[in-house]
Amino acid sequence: MTLLRTLLLLGVAATGAGTVATREPVAQAVAVSFHGLLLALLFLCYQAPDVALSQIVVGAVALPLMILLAIAKVRKDAAEREGSGRRA
Repeated sequence: MTLLRTLLLLGVAATGAGTVATREPVAQAVAVSFHGLLLALLFLCYQAPDVALSQIVVGAVALPLMILLAIAKVRKDAAEREGSGRRA
């Protein structure tokens, strides 16, 4: 069990650093999702299933989804501005 906890802690540290180091927003959303899944597994390993379920819902699903929706909206608005600027 200690080896599993150590591996999960190292994985959480690596995915956190990877998320910060990534420059592409879509890749960051994927990295945040994977980071959330590893955190949920870590919470489960420490016998906190209620926190793990909350982490899965928020950290692995809702947060990346909100990030991806925001990116899509910003890109759509930028494309519309670019398209309307060319017509004028």
